[in-house]
Amino acid sequence: MSFRERQVVVLKETGCSAEEIAKRLGISQATVATLYNRAKSKGYQVVIVISGDPLNLFGGEGPEEESL
Repeated sequence: MSFRERQVVVLKETGCSAEEIAKRLGISQATVATLYNRAKSKGYQVVIVISGDPLNLFGGEGPEEESL
């Protein structure tokens, strides 16, 4: 999955609405839906054990996409 798809999946699976995700990531709700559907088509499994904020979802500094 792409970095952005992972961000959307984590937020969606932790209960955020498409509107909340769009605002947080600065993208449209349609893009949220596209990214989520793309991730689902790739057959992701949700296992969220994250130390810190490596996906940079909560305002901290996270690694760049290339390092993931």
